[in-house]
Amino acid sequence: MEAIYTARVTASGGRHGMIKSDDGILDLALAMPASLGGKGGATNPEQLFAGGYAACFENALFRAARESRRHIPDGDITVVGEVGLSKTPSDTFALSVTLHITVVGVEIDVINELVERADAICPYSNAIRGNVPVTKITQSGKP
Repeated sequence: MEAIYTARVTASGGRHGMIKSDDGILDLALAMPASLGGKGGATNPEQLFAGGYAACFENALFRAARESRRHIPDGDITVVGEVGLSKTPSDTFALSVTLHITVVGVEIDVINELVERADAICPYSNAIRGNVPVTKITQSGKP
């Protein structure tokens, strides 16, 4: 399968280093979170993953809504991504994800159907399915 887009980002210095995209748009310092004993003050891989997954899933949700002939305005869907980092019994590390999904003015049964369709569309979901536990929490927001 040929890629229709390729992002290229160089990391140096590990969790205390930098990341920079080849086009220069992404250029960030990294830091270990203070809660893990680091100095904090900069982003970290888990935050970047949470943001990327949330944005990608939200876009997949818009597509799922369109395909089901529902018009949901851009501001009416919010996805908050949480990425947890855990230590495994074998002293390695694992991720977990929780997506908090709110859709304004749509019944919860419809939201859940759209979320299932979005999960099938989203490349992040497809990439980690079966490898990373993902919890989806849905709610209908008030208009």
